[in-house]
Amino acid sequence: MSEWIDDAFRVERKKYGLWDSYDKDGKCIITSLTEEECVRATRFYLKGCQEGWGDDIITYEGTVGGKL
Repeated sequence: MSEWIDDAFRVERKKYGLWDSYDKDGKCIITSLTEEECVRATRFYLKGCQEGWGDDIITYEGTVGGKL
């Protein structure tokens, strides 16, 4: 069993050397190439979820208008 980080999530090494983080319900949060990056990215993601991402996030439309 993996150790809990910040008492909020754990990371496990998976197939092909990738690392996944999981919450306490077992839901996968982040997949990364290294353990350190997985921990860093998961902390960033969970902090954003906790504090709210805000309304100033820029999003882009993925469709192309007009005739090609």
